[in-house]
Amino acid sequence: MSDTTASVTSRPSEADDSSGLSDDGDRVTPTRVAIACQGGGSHTAFAAGVLRTWLSDGAWDDEFELVGISGTSGGAFNALAVWYGLLSADEPTAADLLESFWTDIAATGYPDRLYNEWLAAFSRLESTGAAVPQVSPYYSPVSELGTAHLARVLERHVDFEAIPALTGVGTPELVVGTVDVQGGEFETFTNDDVTIDAVLASAALPMLFEAVEIDGTAHWDGLFSQNPPVKDLMSGPVERTPEELWVIQINPQTREDTPTTPFEIADRRNELAGNLSLNQELAVVERINRWIADGHLDHPQYTTTTIRRIELRGYHHASKLDRDPEFIDELVRHGESRGREFLEGLELESDVTYPART
Repeated sequence: MSDTTASVTSRPSEADDSSGLSDDGDRVTPTRVAIACQGGGSHTAFAAGVLRTWLSDGAWDDEFELVGISGTSGGAFNALAVWYGLLSADEPTAADLLESFWTDIAATGYPDRLYNEWLAAFSRLESTGAAVPQVSPYYSPVSELGTAHLARVLERHVDFEAIPALTGVGTPELVVGTVDVQGGEFETFTNDDVTIDAVLASAALPMLFEAVEIDGTAHWDGLFSQNPPVKDLMSGPVERTPEELWVIQINPQTREDTPTTPFEIADRRNELAGNLSLNQELAVVERINRWIADGHLDHPQYTTTTIRRIELRGYHHASKLDRDPEFIDELVRHGESRGREFLEGLELESDVTYPART
């Protein structure tokens, strides 16, 4: 089930009572939605399935307006596929592009499958706490081959030179998260600044890939920064501020049991570390929601945003490096199922009263 973490009511201004509802309570304008796609290696194929279901829903055009989508690491690939597919064509194209991305990312061909099996086994062994040898990506030919493979996937499906022409007033924000290795700063690339290097940098795991240089600065995987970026999605003009923020969370927020084995402890440590920046950014949104609800920010420029999370559960972090085609397909189909459950359980009007539109 989806988890609604913030749902508050704001007061419309006296000067503008346009709530987006008709006299009988039905919505007459689409709900503004922003989507944040958390990173997590192969596990983000789950998010591709969720997004495919949302895009394929026949009511999407009538009920929702996408005002922004962000992503980190594998989530950046998903965000790019949705954004580019929508702006260059339509919802079915975006949904197809998501599947094509992951079909091409999956390990196919004997050498690639053999390497994937070795890497997956290595990851499982390392997660048990066993001492395993480490090789710098700067001394491994596999690093270059992996980066080249991801670059080919991106170039096959996205015309990056066309991106500037697709951006403009009224189009959704595209946000990709990375980290500046030397400066230690979070860095996001938005809209026409999203290049193939920015997406590759967002997925550059330090022990697998060399840092990607952008404008003379080395960048690593966005998992070390905003995972995924939220602030940029909330920073637009009031008419583009999302009324709903849907977070596709790869690292589970809660666990029922206390981890006791090294395998379980390593898994929970990975989940907690992966959620640090996300929870901090969502806490800011929730704090602003409370201030509005309490009347401390009583102005039509300020709007509340309902946060909903849809989480992937039941997979150990060691399998985040597994690109086995059957595993990828399993994650995508699982995401499609969870995406349907999310939409079926979504009751916008009973969940929240939306602020006035200005």
